[in-house]
Amino acid sequence: MAPAQATPAPSPESNAARFWPVVPGAVHQVKVRLGDLTTAGTVTSGHTDPADWAGLEAPGTTRPSGVPGIQIDGYFPDTSTFNTDHGWNHDSQFVIRLPDHWNGGLVVAGPPGVRKQYASDRIIGDRALAQGYAYASTDKGNSGDTLYLDGKRPGDAIMEWNQRMTQLTRAAKTVVAQRYMRRPQHTYVAGLSAAGYLVRWQLENNPGMYDGGIDWNGLLFTPKNSLLSTLPPALRAYPRLKAGQASARNELLAAGYPATSEPTWGWHYANQWDFFQRVVREELDPSYDGDRLGGTPFCAEGTGAGCDTDYDLSKRPQSVQNAVRRVSLTGKLKRPLITLHGTNDALVPITRTSDVYDDMARPRLHRYYRIVGGAHVDGLAGAFPGVIAPMLPCFDAGFDALVRWTHGVRPPVSATVTPGKGTCAL
Repeated sequence: MAPAQATPAPSPESNAARFWPVVPGAVHQVKVRLGDLTTAGTVTSGHTDPADWAGLEAPGTTRPSGVPGIQIDGYFPDTSTFNTDHGWNHDSQFVIRLPDHWNGGLVVAGPPGVRKQYASDRIIGDRALAQGYAYASTDKGNSGDTLYLDGKRPGDAIMEWNQRMTQLTRAAKTVVAQRYMRRPQHTYVAGLSAAGYLVRWQLENNPGMYDGGIDWNGLLFTPKNSLLSTLPPALRAYPRLKAGQASARNELLAAGYPATSEPTWGWHYANQWDFFQRVVREELDPSYDGDRLGGTPFCAEGTGAGCDTDYDLSKRPQSVQNAVRRVSLTGKLKRPLITLHGTNDALVPITRTSDVYDDMARPRLHRYYRIVGGAHVDGLAGAFPGVIAPMLPCFDAGFDALVRWTHGVRPPVSATVTPGKGTCAL
């Protein structure tokens, strides 16, 4: 990926301070005027990274383009160096995009999984910019396969995700005020998967910073419900199912994995279940496998202590329970939240996550749409046609419903929604 470089460009404005805003708290920032802030332009100019969003959208997805404005890349003070973008080797990187034609709003996002600050450019940023919103996204302060090495005690890396989202939101509001001479009238927080967890956490803990949020297949952390409780049963049962043991299928169903998602189980076993179990477990329970970092990939059931396939959170020491509780959500929303979750999500099973969060949340401030056929990421729609339905049209519709909600028009009641081809009516 080519480093973002500030290049002189004629400004349509006479006030230089408005053209080159300063990101408060950033120790490095590079500013550039671009003819198109959407991915249609930034891929060519080197101001995004397509690898960040690979696999997140269905084949053939199109997004809006043609939004001129200012982009600011930079980073806040941090001691970790997982993010190599721009050759900076520095975490807490961010991107802020300021369209010339502003609608008065700001959308703040984060990346799913272990990805970086450009991961939501296609699924969230392009449309938000085309609608006139300023847009900002963070790398969450740590990324990659070994993000659990960040911090001094269990849970530090995940807690930093929340802190970096807060930090960027505050900074972005100031940047918007510098650029447009007034603060945003409305600020929304949005995210997929791990970033969906960030959305929920922000609306529970920092309500004064946002008007509302939308989470898409958001992770759930509670003392009883998280990836640490759903992934080990899948890791134990799937090899036996593949070997022909019919009863293993019932174990997967009992763990929450949707029966309709069964065609995707092999893919998830090979690509996601083992990896995310080890990453999350290392972050919250590093002592489980002693001094070994990253666990033992695909260790066989029955291996015993230190094998993530045999992991049982309920049997771990109180210190581990405390680490999980530290990063847990409460459901005590203080601003409107729209949740979307796919019924075929075989990484973050809907009955063990968003169904649970909906029961926790305050009904007055929560709308919950279960999307029939949706997987954890839309990229699986290409590999499993007829099984997986893209959710991006529902996310777009959900964001519009959120905006109307914050302008006084309540969204439809929570429901199970069947999307059409390229459409979704909530």
